[in-house]
Amino acid sequence: RKKNMVISGGENIYCAEVERVVGDHPAVREVIAYGRPDPRLGERLAVTAVLEPGAETDADEIKAFCKQRLAIYKVPRDVALQRDALPRTASGKIDRGTFLKALREPA
Repeated sequence: RKKNMVISGGENIYCAEVERVVGDHPAVREVIAYGRPDPRLGERLAVTAVLEPGAETDADEIKAFCKQRLAIYKVPRDVALQRDALPRTASGKIDRGTFLKALREPA
């Protein structure tokens, strides 16, 4: 559970809270929040969002949506948008471990 929190610049950011907010955006089908290494902050918050079929948005719109609903330090610095579904566990939950492992491995 510890890795479901990002510590950025000394601030604790719970991934579930950010995922709920980004997931409320009408163009977003599912989302995962995670930390990326940052030389100044320790970690910076990032999200990968899967778009609804036919939906259009961009990273700036997602960030603006978050700024209206979250403290500024909780707004993701990196926003990746994709059409492909996130990996799932056998029980149907988003598989954080598989996603983060794939993120670390060069394509």
